[in-house]
Amino acid sequence: MTDKKFVYVTYIATTPEKLWEALTSSDFTEKYFFGTKIESDWKEGSIVNYLRNGEVTDYGTILKCEPHRLLSFTWNSVGDKTVREQPSQVTFELKPMGQTVKLTLKHENLVPATDIVDADDTFEGLNNGSARLSAI
Repeated sequence: MTDKKFVYVTYIATTPEKLWEALTSSDFTEKYFFGTKIESDWKEGSIVNYLRNGEVTDYGTILKCEPHRLLSFTWNSVGDKTVREQPSQVTFELKPMGQTVKLTLKHENLVPATDIVDADDTFEGLNNGSARLSAI
């Protein structure tokens, strides 16, 4: 199996504190991530759940959590039948740059045959669904 990753970099006119809240608060995730709520206590080793209509759709374990700077967790989708050696991993890195924050999103340990959809008119595939984050 060949693992693959993708990286998105965007610059957002905000503060690291506000961007962190956008990534970790349901008040924001419901607006930009298909109506999805997020739940966690944001401690390393804890579970993070993404929920739609009260049902967990995606979940993971927090690997690193440095508020306003770095958040990394495993990513598992309910119902995903892809054979994986390990779960995929999402990392958000926030870097202040004056009145802007550079947000780097990495999604690693992907299985190209199922996780990468080479089309720009869909949210299918982990690579296209994560692109929705640019709407923060």
